[in-house]
Order: sequence, then structure tokens, then C-alpha cells
Amino acid sequence: MAYGDALYGALLFGGQATDISQPSDVTPPDLMGYLPAYWHGIRDMVELQATLAEELGISIAAAADLAHQFYATTATWGLSYWERELGLPTDPSMTYAWRREIIRAKLRGHGTVTRQMLIGVASAFSGGEVNVQEYPSDNRFVIQFVGILGVPANMAGFIAMLEQIKPAHLSYTFLYTYTTWERVSHLTWHEAAERSWAQLRTFGGG
Repeated sequence: MAYGDALYGALLFGGQATDISQPSDVTPPDLMGYLPAYWHGIRDMVELQATLAEELGISIAAAADLAHQFYATTATWGLSYWERELGLPTDPSMTYAWRREIIRAKLRGHGTVTRQMLIGVASAFSGGEVNVQEYPSDNRFVIQFVGILGVPANMAGFIAMLEQIKPAHLSYTFLYTYTTWERVSHLTWHEAAERSWAQLRTFGGG
């Protein structure tokens, strides 16, 4: 997948892509440090090196930023190219983290759908341990989120991805993990009252 060539031939000379932002972590190098001391007192030379250092700093930061776009886990403005390559819709209103989850799940979801594939896709979204129970005679399976408490974020994106990769005849349900009474029994009534019911159901404190 030639993302480095994504803009080649697509822009006129001097043009720029509208979805590419200039890197924010620009640190101009100290070019005067490479010159003999007698140049340091010459104003024109100091100003020239300062201008060159600023441009060089931008170039270095841009190169580092471009390298991040080659990996779905670090891409930002390059996520749209990943989505286009994988046939995914681009929704700029979604956070980078959520878009990366969808891309990673799509990459894991290529090929024949197996239990291990479903576990990998679900894990990519939830960020925790997942178990999949299959019921072939009923044409269904159950995805249980074990490694996190409550409903994982971006479930809508996960369900959309699941619909793309699973066979049409299979149905599915979800099981979520919540806090047991033993894990909250040490809380005083005052401490419990400070939390909502939803917070208590996903309370992970010791």
C-alpha cells in the first residue's frame, strides 16, 4: 500500500492537501553551532542561519509526521488513506482513536471468519480480553467482554464492522462484565452515594 505516494501526481506544484496539518512539534536545529566562532558576530549570517533552521525544523518534523501515517496505530491525517484503501467510510467527527480501532479491526477481519478472528476484532475495539462462544446448531455466537467493565466505547463502530465481516446467516449477542457486590462491599454508604449506579457497576477499585 503506497501511502508515501498518495499525494504524488494528485497536486499541482505548490499546492497542498487540505487534510494535512503542519506538525506542531517543530524544533529548529542550532545551525550556528556548526559554524566557526567568527561567524557568530555577523548579523546577516545569524539571521540567515535562523531562517534556514526554521525551514529545516519544519522539514524534519514533517518527515517524522509522515512516517507516523504509515502505521494505523499512529496515523492522524493519513487515516483517510487507510480508510479509502480498506473500503471504510471517513467520518472526521470521530476521534482518531476510534477511527484507528475500526481500521485495526478491519485489518484483522480479512479472510475466513473464525472464532479467533472474532476475538481479535473485538479485542481491537475493547482493548481487553474477549471470549467468543459459538453455537453452530443455532447459527449464532456470543461475544463476551471479559477484560473491561461495562460496555466498551465505540460499540456502534464495532457492530458496523461486525456486520461487514460475519456471514449473513449468523446472529450474535453481547455479554458485558460488571462489578460484583464483593468488589464494592468495602465502600461506605457515603462513598457509594457519591457514585451513580452506572459508576458502581463498573467500579474497579480495591
